[in-house]
Amino acid sequence: MSLLLDNRFKELPADGTVDTKLFLESVSHLPPFFDCLGSKVFSPIKSDITGNITKIRGVYEKDPVKYATLQQILEAEREANGAEWPKVGATLALMWLKRGLRFIQILLQSLADGEKDENNPNLIRVNITRAYEEALKKYHGWLVQQIFKTALIAAPYKSDFLKALSKGEVTQEDECLANLRQFLVNYTATVDAIYNMYTVLNAELDYSV
Repeated sequence: MSLLLDNRFKELPADGTVDTKLFLESVSHLPPFFDCLGSKVFSPIKSDITGNITKIRGVYEKDPVKYATLQQILEAEREANGAEWPKVGATLALMWLKRGLRFIQILLQSLADGEKDENNPNLIRVNITRAYEEALKKYHGWLVQQIFKTALIAAPYKSDFLKALSKGEVTQEDECLANLRQFLVNYTATVDAIYNMYTVLNAELDYSV
């Protein structure tokens, strides 16, 4: 589980603000997660996440003090862009990034909770399907949804997926799932905080691609 635990997210402060530098440091290690799913069909999601991280980092590095938290980035872009906001800059990039992060969260939580297809307990299609339907499907048009259906056919066995997360190390399933739960604590809190930020600032957009 070193892919996740080696770069776990930091605990948030009591006010729920998300430190931009710490967030970027942790999230930058997540794109290889999609390699563990074993299908190149997931490459677009990986590329999208990587691109959005790059956009957010580009804004942050212009003024690390001004953009010390993700909320400060959104508020500054709202002030600077008027009616075009929130469909601009790092605000738009973070909007899509959080959806990719939610996909990962729901998939891992589903595995950690023991959700499975009783007829095929070593497949993770049911977990990936739940994650996609709850985090991404509503934002995707028909064509992208069909691509996802194709990806399900190539979904890896759970044992292979957990081994990939462990970077090839042979570990017991119970140990892997315990590590998932440990990773999810701060990760889920961070993703929830970002979603809450978009709700409070009325920055959410529902268009599909």
